[in-house]
Amino acid sequence: MAPDFTTPGTTRRRAVVVGAGIAGLAAATRLGHSGWDVLVVERSPTRRSSGYLVNLTGPGYDAAERLGILPALGARDLGFLTSVLIRADGRHKFTVPAALAQAALGGRAITVFRGDLESALHDVAEGAAEFRFGTTVRAVHQDTNQVQATLSDGDIVDADLLIGADGLHSGVRELVFGPEADFRVDLRHVVGALPLERVSPEVPERTSATFIGPGRTAAVINLGPGRSSAFLTYRCADVEGELGRGATDSLTSVFGDLGGPVPEVLRQLAASPDLAYFDSVSQIVADRWSRGRVVLLGDAAWCVTLFAGQGAGLALSGADRLAAALGDHGADLPAALSDWESSLRAEVRKRQALARKGTSQYAPPTKAHVWARDLAMRAIQLPGIRGMVQRAVRRANQQPSGVERRAPR
Repeated sequence: MAPDFTTPGTTRRRAVVVGAGIAGLAAATRLGHSGWDVLVVERSPTRRSSGYLVNLTGPGYDAAERLGILPALGARDLGFLTSVLIRADGRHKFTVPAALAQAALGGRAITVFRGDLESALHDVAEGAAEFRFGTTVRAVHQDTNQVQATLSDGDIVDADLLIGADGLHSGVRELVFGPEADFRVDLRHVVGALPLERVSPEVPERTSATFIGPGRTAAVINLGPGRSSAFLTYRCADVEGELGRGATDSLTSVFGDLGGPVPEVLRQLAASPDLAYFDSVSQIVADRWSRGRVVLLGDAAWCVTLFAGQGAGLALSGADRLAAALGDHGADLPAALSDWESSLRAEVRKRQALARKGTSQYAPPTKAHVWARDLAMRAIQLPGIRGMVQRAVRRANQQPSGVERRAPR
């Protein structure tokens, strides 16, 4: 049964977690199971869910295992998909078999819908925390002994720690650290994603069909009716202008000349524009992730972007290590937060650097870059090159040298 956060006089430490996404739910679970009283505050009126895919490997997989959600995720694992590269008119270029990705990542990897990951986390967090949906934090005040959060429902909550796990456009970061413009680094790309009720028949089930051309990428993932999705991204000089036009106009103007499965995606987008995710591709770069008794977690702290991958894994691993550091240092909160941040900085820097390099993969600058990328992907399937790639992928999914992997207390 979840703790009663309103009960006065408790000697247990208290935390307010803002955001019921992956990072927030993981932090609530670990702290609740470590003896904290935890309140989760979520802006959305209900639990969120979405049909997009996340991959857990390396430290993210390890954190999911320690959180106890691997059995639930294993039952929903989508496995590896066949990838087909297509031309602008929909004709096939070449195919990358699912077995190649499976061999590269090994057995400790899992692919699930983001909504399934959040559901598994909510199931384990429900007994460890109190939840308030449709609620935001309006003001934050703190001193050396406590942090006080004023909520939109009028309640004022005292706690030992406030965790801002409320995403790229974090309200907690705005209140405590400063305006978003001080931390957001715009990569000059726009991304759109849309759940699909149906997929054109030229994309077989359990297959992704991807067009990559100068400055843009369009991918359609077929996992059956109501489980499929589209991902579109492109280079853009005036990001704010594109966002102002809206998803339907912007994405149709950029991808409307493509054939194959893309026209069906644009038809569904026009029919249900509210279902689309449409935003800039931005990172959050901050010199510090904590200020006094307030700490940022997940995208609110470091947003590596989808170009880097591993965002969900970093959220899980970051929450897991935060709880471990708090347990190790007891009442010494500054030492705990400093230790936690030091354990993550190298991995975040690496992922953000990979994202900046990744812009040329998702939106190649020229036709020559597209040709070179195609050549490299074809070469991966050669036996000698394949082994080199497999070893490189496994190294990339390990923690940086010198970072200790700690079990929870």
